[in-house]
Amino acid sequence: MDFEALFQYFKEWASDLYQNFVNLFKSHEQLRQENFMLRSQLALYDHDVKTGKRPKPKATPAFRQKMVLLSKRFARWKECLPTFKPKTVIKWHKTAFKLYWFKKSKRIGRPPISQEAIDIIKQMYEENPSLSPEKIREKLLLKNVTDAPSPNTIAKYLPSIRKPPTEKQIQSWKMFLKNHAPDTWGVDFFTAPTLMFKVLYVLVIINHGTRKIEHFSVTTNPNVFWLKQQFRNTTPYDHKPKYLVHDNDAVFTSKDFQCFLAASRIKSKRTAIKAPWQNPYAERVIGTLRQELLNHIIPFNERHLHYLLSEYVHKYYNPHRTHLGLDGQTPIPTQKYESTTAAETKLKSTPVLGGLYHTYEKEVA
Repeated sequence: MDFEALFQYFKEWASDLYQNFVNLFKSHEQLRQENFMLRSQLALYDHDVKTGKRPKPKATPAFRQKMVLLSKRFARWKECLPTFKPKTVIKWHKTAFKLYWFKKSKRIGRPPISQEAIDIIKQMYEENPSLSPEKIREKLLLKNVTDAPSPNTIAKYLPSIRKPPTEKQIQSWKMFLKNHAPDTWGVDFFTAPTLMFKVLYVLVIINHGTRKIEHFSVTTNPNVFWLKQQFRNTTPYDHKPKYLVHDNDAVFTSKDFQCFLAASRIKSKRTAIKAPWQNPYAERVIGTLRQELLNHIIPFNERHLHYLLSEYVHKYYNPHRTHLGLDGQTPIPTQKYESTTAAETKLKSTPVLGGLYHTYEKEVA
């Protein structure tokens, strides 16, 4: 951002702060009349935009940041957006978080190798397709190349030599998931940015047989000790799975956690590298949480995110959200009602998450 753009950004903020300061000294009647006048002009402007008489307004960075902040302080913010849709404000927050994380992130690890070294590696592999990365490094050392890359670095610039899973392997894994679904749980992490761009880690444990979210938790530091305590909280009175499906995250594959699972008589089933399809239920529920919750609400902090997940999981997902894989049933079985026609049916709705979703109970005459 150049100096002129930065100056304009702070100028807009200063103008808004001055206007808010002036409004503090206005009477309620003056604010009501002013609000009516502004809304009337905005309605006319909105009509011109929808009919094509005016071009669609383009929000500035300062305006976007202000709207995101107001969305956390004003409960009925979605009702006051005639020009922009609520999902647009959510999108602004995600875009700002990506830019913030891009600027904050620093490259770590080994420094990149030169383009000349990459060209030599590719030439040797094209002329000798059977050579492994180790053999290519040995040949470079044999020619007294002082900065010969490591085998892992060489492998990054070679075509993928990993063979795709065979149809037999795929069917074998799918058959395992199907046959042992009642005794299997899936576990995985996903991240969620807060309003101020702090990254939170969410642990989700799901039952394959019932699709019930057995446990979830939020933290900023998902270490092994925290993970073991979460499993202790999830498995009271010997309520535990026979198999636990997880990916190759360092906390899951650590010796400490694997010993904990073995002591609990839970068999660890590690998925292959870059094979999320082998942990389908955990991946699916994470996508559901993003689409149905995090795409609509921006969490303010760790406590707020935990509250949102708690209300969504315990009041909507587990007892009321139906699943196609369960033949339209819910993870926690619901009450059985007598059959009635649509004309005879009366439903009582209960809002969840401030009206984002509603649950329904059938009123019995």
